[in-house]
Amino acid sequence: MKGFDTEHHEGAARVVEWMMRDGRHLTHMREFGDEMCRRIVAVDIPIWRAFCSVGTLHPQVAAAGYIWRRNTPGAVRVTATHAFFNGEPEFAGSPIAEVRRTGVMIRRRLIDPNCPMDYPVLPEFIADGGTDYAAMPMICSSGEINCITWLTDRATGFTEREIAGLASVAEALTIIVELQATRRIARHLMDAYVGHRTGERVLSGAITRGSGEAIRAVIWFCDLRGFTSLADTLPRDRVISLLNDYFETMVEVVTAEGGEALKFMGDGMLAIFELGATEDPTSRCGAALRAARAAAEKIAARNALRRATGEPEIHFGLALHMGEVSYGNIGAPTRLDFTVIGPAVNHASRLEKIGHELGRQVVTSASFAEAASENLESLGLHNLRGVAEPQQVFAPIVSWAATD
Repeated sequence: MKGFDTEHHEGAARVVEWMMRDGRHLTHMREFGDEMCRRIVAVDIPIWRAFCSVGTLHPQVAAAGYIWRRNTPGAVRVTATHAFFNGEPEFAGSPIAEVRRTGVMIRRRLIDPNCPMDYPVLPEFIADGGTDYAAMPMICSSGEINCITWLTDRATGFTEREIAGLASVAEALTIIVELQATRRIARHLMDAYVGHRTGERVLSGAITRGSGEAIRAVIWFCDLRGFTSLADTLPRDRVISLLNDYFETMVEVVTAEGGEALKFMGDGMLAIFELGATEDPTSRCGAALRAARAAAEKIAARNALRRATGEPEIHFGLALHMGEVSYGNIGAPTRLDFTVIGPAVNHASRLEKIGHELGRQVVTSASFAEAASENLESLGLHNLRGVAEPQQVFAPIVSWAATD
């Protein structure tokens, strides 16, 4: 490639100028890619199909791809899993995989009778009407290599001047993609490690130690029961599998009802259903109870499968409390945690222990029970460690699943 030396194709130079001046402000890759490709066609480089593959740092998604076709409105986004990237022969034998390994452009003039058909996708392109194909590396500052491919259906294929122009576009695109990928990776990491809402707060600048705010929230604190003995007797991989089944279920049900899982603490999970300053808590309490019911049902279904395969069952306890918490950054200057703290969090944690003693899977505090629209059963007054006065404890009247 020749950097931004676009003297061989003035039209490509105009596309690059737009990319670096105005196009970079289009933060959605599909929108950006669609406009970029339309502009390439407008300067008489007859691309018919373009495909851009961009690696990402995501627990499930290894790369995102964007496909543009001249006669189809808009670009289409597709994703590839880590399993596909690491083990599928379809990918391993593709031009994209080769470019990502070598960083070298691949050109195949499909109209040439002597053109090697060394990639399975090439006959497919010919069958669709393709005449000339180029796969170009996009080498990031980190050394990571992404790839963009161009295909034309013009009878004579691309000219060398057009290939030079497309190479210049690809190199400019590398900078745009790296900038956008950095932002996207940051969002994915925030979502995966601290939750979506908390991640948005951090990315918007809430990063100072001690910064935070007082919020009202329904607090969800769940814990595995009998985990210590399981951890002492089971092999490591089976313990991790059990934890993953359990946490996956809990995060899924909390998120589905608008809550946010804030942190995992060993075999426990802390989540909140945040309340607006003047919001009636009834709906949030209802959401938490629906999530609790769904958790019991889903764990019961997982346990049926686990029994069938000889795996130990998952038993959990859950406490729901409503109160005011401090939501923000705590920790050391170089290692922060964005979480909720305060007496209400401690109350929820102590409450879950009482639930275990009472043999109840789900218990709630009096403040939660008072705000909830669902009738809850009083389990009487109980002493919570660290709480001065005995506290009323409540539980759902109908048991959703077998208790421990």
